[in-house]
Amino acid sequence: MSEARATRRQILARTGASAAAVAFTGAVAELFSGGPAAAAPSRRGYGPLVPDPAGLLDLPKGFRYRVLSREGDPLRSGEGRVPSNHDGMAAFAGRHGGVRLVRNHENRVTAAIPVPRVEGLVYDPMGKGGCTALELDCDNRVLSERVALSGTAVNCAGGRTPWNTWLSCEETEDRAGTNGYTKDHGFVFEVDGADPRRTGAVPLTAMGRFQHEAIAVDPHRGVVYETEDAFDRPFGLFYRFLPNRPLGGTGSLRAGGTLEAMRVPDVPDLSVVQEPGACFEGIEWVRVPDPSARHTPVRLQDFGPPGITHAQKLEGCYWSGDCVYFVSSYARVAEGSGADHFGQVWRYEPRRRRLTLIVVFGPATDVQLPGESPDNICLAPDGGLMVCEDGNGAQHVFGLTRRGRVYPMARGRQDIGKPGSPEWGEFAGVTFAPDGHTMYVNCYTPGTTFAVTGPFAR
Repeated sequence: MSEARATRRQILARTGASAAAVAFTGAVAELFSGGPAAAAPSRRGYGPLVPDPAGLLDLPKGFRYRVLSREGDPLRSGEGRVPSNHDGMAAFAGRHGGVRLVRNHENRVTAAIPVPRVEGLVYDPMGKGGCTALELDCDNRVLSERVALSGTAVNCAGGRTPWNTWLSCEETEDRAGTNGYTKDHGFVFEVDGADPRRTGAVPLTAMGRFQHEAIAVDPHRGVVYETEDAFDRPFGLFYRFLPNRPLGGTGSLRAGGTLEAMRVPDVPDLSVVQEPGACFEGIEWVRVPDPSARHTPVRLQDFGPPGITHAQKLEGCYWSGDCVYFVSSYARVAEGSGADHFGQVWRYEPRRRRLTLIVVFGPATDVQLPGESPDNICLAPDGGLMVCEDGNGAQHVFGLTRRGRVYPMARGRQDIGKPGSPEWGEFAGVTFAPDGHTMYVNCYTPGTTFAVTGPFAR
């Protein structure tokens, strides 16, 4: 792309001005309640990004990366090739001080490399999505890589359970007979990365059939919170699932439960709330009439007067302290939202039934500046937050300190893609090893998984 056609956001990224251009307002410290506290949070980040001679990943001085897995390479299990479209991911404690990664593949029917079909792990033989699992030793060397779930569709994000399994979310509502599928899609699947056959390929139908994005589990009460990234009006909902067997361990979510959607009194669209600190008491939860959406998508169902609360691009979701936090990546009036914004982070306090807008990302004037469209988020070992950016132009992982400073942690190089491609692959699935010494992150396309090490607790 020529300089004349480049956006302000791309120009700033090239000149190294990205961090200074990020804007947000709100009580940033609220995002970290209950987070890791073993190390003092970084006050200034880790310095400017250093261009990578290999043309893959720019990092601050003192940090280094290892490529763990790349799309198209042979799976070490011999089951086929590493699938396309690396997305959500979680890190679990492995054997002998190692780490186990469970990684989603957001494959549609057009995906170049599907998740291989492995007997006992296939939901729909026509689905190309699913999960793979990597076993790493204590030095981040790959010991094994295998299929953990296949035959699903558009596995976007998800979340971990308190009993150390992964809930993989399908971000689609395609029915059997659509796009060649033989079964309905739009479900959550539980994946045990240590023993995938233990969980198999069983949809958790009671948790709803909709365009799932991410989940977070209340570790005290077992309630599962879910975000919906619906692509058109009416936009998605924020849900909670009340399991019949809360905190029952692997397989317990198959016992069913009750799915409810959040209603904020007098607020039909979260995008119209613009002021950080805005607080809403008496949040209501309305039972979903038909969680499996046999006839009508959930967000279109009749929740009774005065309706239900929608929001555009509901994405990341995590539990911290005694609250659940969730992200609306952006909202645009031109696409049907009630107001524009460049990214919101909300906090819901279950005990008080209170919802608060904590942070609003992005500048007030130009959506093309860096820092808009926050997507996957995770708590970092230094007490801060890591945010994957999902917008246009150069893609970053940004750090956010407790003091409110935004700094660049990683930048994907333009030439990570196919030769001549003008696009950068977005980052996804940022997560940390249990000991906090390694950050793992995916480049969506071409699918690449990195292990990043360095002075995280400086």
